[in-house]
Amino acid sequence: MSDYVAVSRKHHADNGWLPRERYSFTAGQPVASILIAEISRLLPYYLLGFIEQGDGFEAVALLGLSNEQNLYLHPDGRWLADYVPASLRGYPFDLKMAGGDKQVLCLERGSMTDGGQGEPLFDEGGELAGRVRQTMNFLQQRDRQHQTTRQATRLLQEAGLIKPWALQIERGEGQAPYKVEGLHYIDEKALNALPADAFVALRQQGALALAFGQLFSMTQVDKLAERAAFQARFQPPPVDDSYDRLLDGDDDELTFDFGD
Repeated sequence: MSDYVAVSRKHHADNGWLPRERYSFTAGQPVASILIAEISRLLPYYLLGFIEQGDGFEAVALLGLSNEQNLYLHPDGRWLADYVPASLRGYPFDLKMAGGDKQVLCLERGSMTDGGQGEPLFDEGGELAGRVRQTMNFLQQRDRQHQTTRQATRLLQEAGLIKPWALQIERGEGQAPYKVEGLHYIDEKALNALPADAFVALRQQGALALAFGQLFSMTQVDKLAERAAFQARFQPPPVDDSYDRLLDGDDDELTFDFGD
């Protein structure tokens, strides 16, 4: 688990930070939290579902078929899809709660440097340096969208639409199927059986986009199985440098359009 330290001008005016090197920090991460605002970008690449979190659920993209497995991560740290979930961007920074409901900008401790090494945290005027300020704005926007997504998930749960998913993915003749534990999905029959007023209420509150997004994403089951089969049989070959921007997601790092 990453160790974060709250960034403050008082204690870190002279410190720097090291930008992440691709996505190696996601090694062993089998799911990634998702946002309603990015559903259309996720659907071409990810199988979506829900996992239990406290007394509710978290909407996630499935990255692997077992614990500590990420099928979207190349051994050299590149991301093997054209779109990277927003929850994985912004690293090594994040927003953390610091007493009450106040959020503070934090930096993964291993990415903080002393003296003139790395990029500056603060400018000469004592304000957050440009790239750090841009990252903080992204994280704040992402957090607002996360709250919206959590609310939509709660509405789907209260409507009785989120059900346990006994997901099994075939591996070929003579092999036991992959069994994915702990995942939940939208019960399409229950969704279709909702009274008209309940259906309209979910639509007005934005929850239907998440429900239909999860259902539409089920076409990715076979693709995820193909990723797992490939990883089991072969080590991925070196990726040509001309594909860096395609696989690394840097162009969209902090410029995702979450909408209004």
